[in-house]
Amino acid sequence: MTSIALLRQDLARELAARGLLTDPAWRAAVEAVPRELFLGDAVFRPRGTRWEPVRREQLDEDEWLRMVHSDTTWVTQVDGIGAREAAAPVAGRPTSSGTLPSLVVRMLELAGVRDGDRVLEIGTGTGYSTAVLCHRLGDESVYSVEYDETVAAAAAQHLRAVGCSPHLVVGDGLRGHQDGADYDTVIATCAVRTVPPSWLWQLRDGGGITTTISGWMLGSGLIRLTLDEEGVARGRFAADPVSYMLARPHERPPRPTFYPHPGSTREARLSPDLLDDWTGLFVAQLGAPSAELVRTGDGLALVDTATGSQAWTERDGNGWTVHQDGPLRLWDQVEDALDTWRKAGSPDQSAFGMTVTEWNQVVWLGDPEGPCWRLPA
Repeated sequence: MTSIALLRQDLARELAARGLLTDPAWRAAVEAVPRELFLGDAVFRPRGTRWEPVRREQLDEDEWLRMVHSDTTWVTQVDGIGAREAAAPVAGRPTSSGTLPSLVVRMLELAGVRDGDRVLEIGTGTGYSTAVLCHRLGDESVYSVEYDETVAAAAAQHLRAVGCSPHLVVGDGLRGHQDGADYDTVIATCAVRTVPPSWLWQLRDGGGITTTISGWMLGSGLIRLTLDEEGVARGRFAADPVSYMLARPHERPPRPTFYPHPGSTREARLSPDLLDDWTGLFVAQLGAPSAELVRTGDGLALVDTATGSQAWTERDGNGWTVHQDGPLRLWDQVEDALDTWRKAGSPDQSAFGMTVTEWNQVVWLGDPEGPCWRLPA
């Protein structure tokens, strides 16, 4: 039988060797927290465009333990259906998961969490990252909010099983949790389109918010913001290609099946292949923040559900043609943003920063006086 303690030590050693786990206190937490207890006895794995449930009893015990201790994100719920309840592969969007440990510790190290800090975690999920926080800070210093009642109940059970008793809250994490304020750090294990003002209000001066800024194209950027005494939070994005599920209130709206409209047609100035680049997609999303991205064969489409606007590309010899219809010229907006980025040398996301106030949120390139894009309200 494989030693579970050795598997945790192997995982910590792997993360440290990759430069992803540098703080001895977090390494001790990874070695101590039993990840297998937080994933339960069933997870989903991708199978084409669907999610296949994998149950512990279907596998050799050593195979299961090595699988759950790998540096992998394991989806535990798809559109509200848990892996244990699924009788066959299911289609849909993941709605809860056990995040890969390297990302958990990357977020914690980027957040600069120190002994004695009071932390608000947005998104309890399986409870694994909550337990890692408890190991470092103690139960009384950890507050965690989970939107989904079923997920929250499972996480509470997992945490009790390993002897952790943090402050657990079921509710909308975008509202934070006023009863525990003021916090030294807010860490979000879900992505947001904009930073909720409540996180600013519940943070002490000099405190930090570590989150992923994403959107309906699913471009993402990881950032740590620091709040000053005037109530303004500023920070610069990390270069890491990190993504999280969007917070449910920020999720993409229901969209009907895409049918292309001819609209007006012109030659595309830039190739849609630029959106295959991690930062290119992030920049395109800044340019057209209300648009959802749809892949169409070898091209792509942008769809704005609220206005009915759309843009779609198709090959034309060695170049591309773009069709645009509706009140918003979505591809024009994307090309303008990408042009700005390319003129700056197409840098990665560490060249971008963000300024957040209660009434305005802006992503900028280079410095706060450089080119900028306002995030949606």
